[in-house]
Amino acid sequence: MSKTVRVRYFAVLREQRGLDEESIATDAATAADLYEELRARHGFTLAADRLRVAVNDEFEPWTAAVGNDDSVVFIPPVAGG
Repeated sequence: MSKTVRVRYFAVLREQRGLDEESIATDAATAADLYEELRARHGFTLAADRLRVAVNDEFEPWTAAVGNDDSVVFIPPVAGG
């Protein structure tokens, strides 16, 4: 069942996508499914196990369900200096 989710990108994912955020139509059931769909679509180089995911402003496991109108953020590791 298709739904619309808002996805926000940070760091390397933002650079690779060329956007801070976007709304997409997806059939993904979980955060992991959504990331793999986006990875294939946009050519993201980071594997999911290198990221954290937040759904509706709460850190969640990759198995978390993604629903219509949810906000999903994929958070890559951050290098410090």
